[in-house]
Amino acid sequence: MSMTVQYYGNQLLRSAGSSALNFGEAQGTNTDRNCINKAGISLKELKESRVNLKILRKVKYGDGVKIANLLDEVEQLIKIIATIIKNKK
Repeated sequence: MSMTVQYYGNQLLRSAGSSALNFGEAQGTNTDRNCINKAGISLKELKESRVNLKILRKVKYGDGVKIANLLDEVEQLIKIIATIIKNKK
C-alpha cells in the first residue's frame, strides 16, 4: 500500500469518525446554538470525508463501486445534516 493511500485512508477514518461523534454530541445538546455548532462540525468532517473518498477513487484504491456507494451515502448525509442546521436556525 502506498504512503498516499495509507494517509488518505487513515484520514478518511478520522474524519468519518469525527463526524459521527460530533453528530452524536449534537443530539445530546440542550440548546439550539450548541446543536448547530456540533452539527456544523459534523458537516465539515463529512465534506472532508467526501474529498478523501474522491482522492482514493482517483488513485484507484479499492473497489470503485464501493467508493461510489460511499460517496452517495456521504452526499445524502451532507444534505440531511445541512437541513437539520437550517431548520434549527
